[in-house]
Amino acid sequence: MPQSENKKFFENLTGAGKAIAVLTSGGDAQGMNAAVRAVVRMGIYVGAKVYFIHEGYQGMVDGGDNIAEAKWESVSSMLQVGGTVIGSARCKEFRTHEGRLKAAHNLVRKGITNLCVIGGDGSLTGANLFREEWSGLLAELLEQGLIDEEATKIYSALHIVGMVGSIDNDFCGTDMTIGTDSALHRIIEVVDAIMTTAQSHQRTFVLEVMGRHCGYLALVSALACGADWVLIPEMPPEDGWEEKMCQKLCATRSRGSRLNIIIVAEGATDRQGNAITSSIVKDLVVCRLGFDTRVTILGHVQRGGTPSAFDRILASRMGVEAVLALLETTANTAACVVSLRGNQSVRLPLMECVQMTQEVQKAMDERRFEDAVQLRGRSFENNLKTYKLLAHRKPESELPHSNFNVAVLNVGAPAAGMNAAVRSAIRVGISEGHNMFAVNDGFEGFAKGQIREIKWADVGGWTGQGGSLLGTKRTLPAKHIGEIAEQMRKYNINALLVIGGFEAIECLLQLNEARSNYEEFCIPLCMLPATISNNVPGTDLSIGADTALNAIVETCDRIKQSASGTKRRVFIIETMGGYCGYLASVGGLAAGADAAYIYEEPFNIRDLQANVEHLTTKMKSSIQRGLILRNESCNENYTTDFLYQLYSEEGRGVFDCRKNVLGHMQQGGSPSPFDRNFGTKIAAKAMQWITKKLTDSYRQGRVFANTEDSACLLGMRGRAMVFQPVVQLKEETDFVHRIPKEQWWLKLRPLMKILAKYKTSYDVSDSGQLEHVVLNRPKAFEAAI
Repeated sequence: MPQSENKKFFENLTGAGKAIAVLTSGGDAQGMNAAVRAVVRMGIYVGAKVYFIHEGYQGMVDGGDNIAEAKWESVSSMLQVGGTVIGSARCKEFRTHEGRLKAAHNLVRKGITNLCVIGGDGSLTGANLFREEWSGLLAELLEQGLIDEEATKIYSALHIVGMVGSIDNDFCGTDMTIGTDSALHRIIEVVDAIMTTAQSHQRTFVLEVMGRHCGYLALVSALACGADWVLIPEMPPEDGWEEKMCQKLCATRSRGSRLNIIIVAEGATDRQGNAITSSIVKDLVVCRLGFDTRVTILGHVQRGGTPSAFDRILASRMGVEAVLALLETTANTAACVVSLRGNQSVRLPLMECVQMTQEVQKAMDERRFEDAVQLRGRSFENNLKTYKLLAHRKPESELPHSNFNVAVLNVGAPAAGMNAAVRSAIRVGISEGHNMFAVNDGFEGFAKGQIREIKWADVGGWTGQGGSLLGTKRTLPAKHIGEIAEQMRKYNINALLVIGGFEAIECLLQLNEARSNYEEFCIPLCMLPATISNNVPGTDLSIGADTALNAIVETCDRIKQSASGTKRRVFIIETMGGYCGYLASVGGLAAGADAAYIYEEPFNIRDLQANVEHLTTKMKSSIQRGLILRNESCNENYTTDFLYQLYSEEGRGVFDCRKNVLGHMQQGGSPSPFDRNFGTKIAAKAMQWITKKLTDSYRQGRVFANTEDSACLLGMRGRAMVFQPVVQLKEETDFVHRIPKEQWWLKLRPLMKILAKYKTSYDVSDSGQLEHVVLNRPKAFEAAI
């Protein structure tokens, strides 16, 4: 962005003379503190005064010390803390006109006319009512002599921007609310632990998770752990579900499984509205099947703990976006809520979202369950469809028989979530009527004939496994192209699904080129991106990157904590990623780093000196710890050792320095809930694409596909999952450094710098514009509107 445009931006969006207050209301959620931190620091950065309102609306009504000015240092060391450090409370008094009158008086006394509210739909609805009544409240205060006429003119309009903080993910208009991903982490940690003990004793476990009115946590955790049965309020089971569930549990045991997992949302009911509790499910299983069954109710464990990397990044992006939205408001601007759609921030009219959310509950109350699922949005609907596809196997007699042979293999370095993708592909392929084949050790194993048919039960329990159970190698097919073609003929492979990183796209390009010499490769070819480096062109995200980010963030938290109580200390942390700086940059944003050095943003000794001086200045204030991340290939001369020695020398007398190379720990561990679900859904979509391509290209008793669009990568682009011909992606790729030429996350780097107190330019051309809620609305709802 040209410098002149940067200057124009800061002139137009200055916060000088403005006062912004931030409060958290309703139930707490992990990541709220990250949102508060972002609002405070972005507000101060643009020149506004920022205030904390402690204890939510209760603090606004009570006033006094509950409304306190926030300083830059006020939000230090809170990024990794769960809950909300400024407190949250449900306030009955704010629901009354008198309570809101008191709150208005307290805000006017501080000169506050900009409110950033972090909470659920009830909290945001209350904020909008407060905004609508504002002019009337000021008139009353004037009449009572509590404020003068000048104050009514200066503070004539109240501006509201909302951020949704709720672990239930029950707010329409956003794909994910702050806290949901962290709650899923808590649930999956418990499920993974329970599965080991359940397997030892051949037990059935019934897990009850939160979700009185929304089944998102239950549904997604069931998808992430491969649960046998799930019960959610939006889609109660059909009558006779008890018998069907017992049959499913028996079928799972008959295929050799030693355990069963059933997940129940706390608000689950049957079709008549009768509650289905975890104890009812347990008694049913014991009575009908005699299985040793235990109940675990997770309760408030789901609300606690450290926020995940996803929630920290989401909350930081939303917090900055909320301040920008407040700076752009006018007297006539409607209250908006900052939301996430796909991978993009958007602003939506607050009351449209609230109305849609309330319509979901109305649909459930009226037993319009299909409508309720649609109103939850496409993400929820896709999760439910994918779960049904993977969890419930149709009888052989009901399966279509295509007689197509589809092979699945992994290529490149292992990435957490690969196994979830393989499991999903195998089961969806079988459901589509294909014969599924697994290839061990990538294309090297393919050339050697390490190919076997794989069945539904063979991939049971794969979702939570890290690494690659099929085995993976970096070997490209060109080296063994003749042998691979021979094996394709031998096993009559009609389609290929390749799951891997940058090597996988190179593999597909080589197979596409080989089509002119080998007809065996004239078949549908599909690739799924799976690499911790997130360096694959054609996709914003890759399977495995979220797990690696969480490993980095957790380690950075521990490393920073190791310095608590000691003298001032700076840590230099080296991350993986090859030439791609995704892990260093986004990990730096999530961990609260002071700087992140990457290849994509060249730096020199003057930049390093400026960073050292900046950190020295901060350390002389109340800041006790500094964090510097360095991508492993950011610069061949400015190595981790060099940075360590430079910071040690230049910071002498102010801070000392430590270094840490994280290494392969970033590649290991169980996949995060995000990676499990992303891998599962993307693989299911890929198999459905392969089925269509096989049908379309089947002519005269054989499959023949050699067009560009028959060799594709499936990736996330902005808000959509898109199939892109790999040949077209060549222009977007830097093959020397194995990175895309354009990378979306580079736009997040200014956020990290701003939140670390650097003066920098910030491109707002990508900031969320006000949109309208356009979800899958049922016809009845459209008619009502």
